[in-house]
Amino acid sequence: MTFLLTIIAVALVATLTLVASIRPLRSRFSTFETARRKSDSHSEITLDEHREALFGDVTSLQHVIQAVLLVLFTVTVVALYGWIIGSVIAVVVSLGYGKISSIASVRRAGSKLYAQYESHVLDFVSRWSGSIRFVRTFVPALERTKIGSREELASIVTDSADVLTHDEISLITASLKFDGKQVGSIMTPKSVIETVKKNEILGPLVLHDLHETGHSRFPVIDEDIDHIVGILYVRDVLTLDTSKKHTSKVETAMSRQVYYIREDHSLPQALAAFLKTHHHMFIVINEYRETVGIITLEDTLEALLGRRIIDEFDAHDDMRAVAARNATLKSAPNHSPASKDV
Repeated sequence: MTFLLTIIAVALVATLTLVASIRPLRSRFSTFETARRKSDSHSEITLDEHREALFGDVTSLQHVIQAVLLVLFTVTVVALYGWIIGSVIAVVVSLGYGKISSIASVRRAGSKLYAQYESHVLDFVSRWSGSIRFVRTFVPALERTKIGSREELASIVTDSADVLTHDEISLITASLKFDGKQVGSIMTPKSVIETVKKNEILGPLVLHDLHETGHSRFPVIDEDIDHIVGILYVRDVLTLDTSKKHTSKVETAMSRQVYYIREDHSLPQALAAFLKTHHHMFIVINEYRETVGIITLEDTLEALLGRRIIDEFDAHDDMRAVAARNATLKSAPNHSPASKDV
């Protein structure tokens, strides 16, 4: 008899631990998504809807089974070892089985067992829902639908790789961060801006140097970079009469429309300004109206889209990197700038 009771006690503990390791499945979708898929007649939504509707009852049934198994185990060990030792063993098991049930291998075994018999469990709970209501010990928390911050929404989007593509995730997360960025965070800084003087002659060497920078537009300066008088577009240079290229100065080919924007303005403000002026480059200034950099429409759109945009006249992927490289080459001791001969 003692041997039989021992076997029963061990079986009860094993069953108790296995039942505790089970995590009843809930719907994979939110209430909104469930309703949407149901209206679109998605076949797989029926099971998810059934799971969510019965989740509270299934969990309550699980708790009841655990309680019954624990009582039966207590009675068994008391019968085996008496009230004192049996009670101590029952308390130890009561405190420890939850820890054992959380072990990864035990949880996998419980999940596998539940997945195998889930349909039967749901049918049973659905059939006896009226009776289970009287022993319900668990009420599922209401679904939280309100998102508290852009950061939380970005985190949700990042974790949605099974719904969104990598490009879609990049686009959404970049657009969520767009409002919080300022012009100064994406501009090409003053120290690496490629400029051209207004009195330069558009000879072969000048055109070669302009082409080598990889840019399609250049601020035109009078004395220094704080005195910008125009913007030179490579495409406009290409349309000049070839017979006059050796005598034409930069100021004859440049556009005299120069637009400025503050470095502390937001990117949405910059984008609105680009759309309003139909201009592709702004000179970035500080509070003292000193030039601190340049920003282009491409820079702004790249920040909005979260990906690179290659201008049709640009020969390089990263214009800021090219500008920084060119500035480094110019500052090298052994670098000698080419003379601008006619």
